[in-house]
Amino acid sequence: MSDKELALDVRDKLFWDPRTDGRAIAVTVVAGVVTLRGTVGSFRQRQEAKRAAQRIRGVLAVNDQLEVQIMTDQRQEDADLRGDVLDALTLDVSVPTSVYATVKDGVVTLTGPVDWQYQREEAELIAGNLPGVAGVDNQIWLHTVRTSAADVEHEINKALTRNARLDADAVHVSTSHGTVTLSGRVHSWDEHDAAIATAWAAPGVEVVHDRLTVAY
Repeated sequence: MSDKELALDVRDKLFWDPRTDGRAIAVTVVAGVVTLRGTVGSFRQRQEAKRAAQRIRGVLAVNDQLEVQIMTDQRQEDADLRGDVLDALTLDVSVPTSVYATVKDGVVTLTGPVDWQYQREEAELIAGNLPGVAGVDNQIWLHTVRTSAADVEHEINKALTRNARLDADAVHVSTSHGTVTLSGRVHSWDEHDAAIATAWAAPGVEVVHDRLTVAY
């Protein structure tokens, strides 16, 4: 598929997906790398536009240069927005009470320790969904029980093999002091995301380095 054809597919997807505003997004493609430019009305729309582009067959990477411009009727003072964020985090049982939020110029900064990566992701999702949020800086850190590198690597490889969405033989896992590095080639962004999620789910993982290549 040519870059021109790929750009048309991405534009069609952005127009088709009701969660994105394709009219405000310019799409260019060079050697399979998609660049998104323009202005969107919320942080959630920015995230959804990137995800939508990644799901197009042939896309190797997405360079997100979108800017968030909050509509006038959704703008809030930072103190009020922070209160909304903290209330929303408190209501979500997946987010521990150890997570803290501050807001500056509409950008939410999340801090504090959690036990699992899914809790970091849930906190970012909750904060990013609120009206008036222009961005989320996720600085939440993992506080895990240290597990031997051999055990972590073994458990991740077993989980990759169990996953029907993955070709486990194509993914190489290496571990060191709570850090996991995934390398190799996967056939889609869906496979890529499944591999990353599998690594994060292993006990004792504090950092995941993504060295995977998407090759169609």
